[in-house]
Amino acid sequence: MKRAIAPGLFVVLWSTGFISAKFGLPYAGPLTYLLLRFALVTALMAPIALALRATWPARPASWLHIAFVGVLVHGLYLGGVFVAISRGMPAGTAAMLIGIQPALTVFMARWFGEQTVPKQWLGLLIGLVGVYFVVEHKVRLIGLDVVGFAAIFTSLVAFSIGTLHQKRHAANVDMRAGAVIQFGACTIVFAIITPLFETTHVEWTWQFQFALAWSVLVLSVGAISLLYWLLRHGAAADVARLFYMVPAVTMVMAFAIFGEPITALAVVGMVLIAIGVVLARPPAQAGFATGKA
Repeated sequence: MKRAIAPGLFVVLWSTGFISAKFGLPYAGPLTYLLLRFALVTALMAPIALALRATWPARPASWLHIAFVGVLVHGLYLGGVFVAISRGMPAGTAAMLIGIQPALTVFMARWFGEQTVPKQWLGLLIGLVGVYFVVEHKVRLIGLDVVGFAAIFTSLVAFSIGTLHQKRHAANVDMRAGAVIQFGACTIVFAIITPLFETTHVEWTWQFQFALAWSVLVLSVGAISLLYWLLRHGAAADVARLFYMVPAVTMVMAFAIFGEPITALAVVGMVLIAIGVVLARPPAQAGFATGKA
């Protein structure tokens, strides 16, 4: 695979996460959908990690830190996104709101004792203005869904805290073993909480089976494997530069597949969010603004 193609392909694949969520959610509750996804990913990744002789954490505390990060960056993050979309939030809008996450992390980093610079705060401010432009049209037309926006806010906060916690307590972890621990922890947590909020009923239509298979094989396994390939071949910087385009790609996909309208104000908001993310990114950051779903 050529390096010039791989980063763009990764962004496109990642963008389909919001689309597959909207495609499958009419046939299962958001928590039930994610419980199935987490369980299947764990079942697939565990033998792969064992076959590839992944390095497992030596200390129990490390397992707990990794599991905690997984519940935040996968469980609460995806849970909030799925709940918001299940309540009618357009997939493109959800993607654009999630796009502010790297800038929000700047604000959260202050609580973890990390230093920030004025440029990063400017990025956060510009990004928040972009968020207003994105949601203003939707709120004016369909009203404010407090639960849906609260779910997205929960996703943003959970992912930001999880990212910072991983940086401090679980940075040097074999990604293959880490994926098994994180998705396994999410499976356990969602197996406990899902029956408390949903009936766990699933309509096994072809649409749901396709969406579930896509989210497991293409997103959680295929896209992650592509990420590993990019990291091994030194193309991480290319992906980092392209990643802020995930909301735009998702918005175009949602328009083509679901007919979600694209307003001029939303486009302006998306551009402002992208600018805010670029300004807020720490100079030495080589990670990913993973707006994954």
